[in-house]
Amino acid sequence: MLRAEHFAHAADVGVRGIGPTREAAFEQAALALSAVVTDVAGVAALEPVEIDCDAPRGELLLVDWLNRLIYEMAVRHMIFGRFAVTIAGTRLHAVAWGERIDRERHAPAVEPKGATLTALKLEQRPDGDWLAQCVIDV
Repeated sequence: MLRAEHFAHAADVGVRGIGPTREAAFEQAALALSAVVTDVAGVAALEPVEIDCDAPRGELLLVDWLNRLIYEMAVRHMIFGRFAVTIAGTRLHAVAWGERIDRERHAPAVEPKGATLTALKLEQRPDGDWLAQCVIDV
């Protein structure tokens, strides 16, 4: 089952991605992150952005991946609606498709200026699906 969602946290907002593979869970977590900024249904997947990450543990790979997306949103003013992630060992390669944020069309709920990621979790659930989760301080 693929699922991108937000969850309540005492101080911040949580994002959670669930999918049948680690890659799918990372993609869904990225969709949830994008949805913190704006409704991803209105994002045209026009411009591909390639992202490469490397980290010794799954949780650190997740934080590197989401931090790179936050950088693209905050510095390049991009918003994304589709992702393709490949993970091999400690390396992640992804293509994120999106467009430049148009304040009138996208009506950002949060200005993507930067974020701190905490409460990282990457695990295979009893049903076999993978969970990729963190809390974002925006």
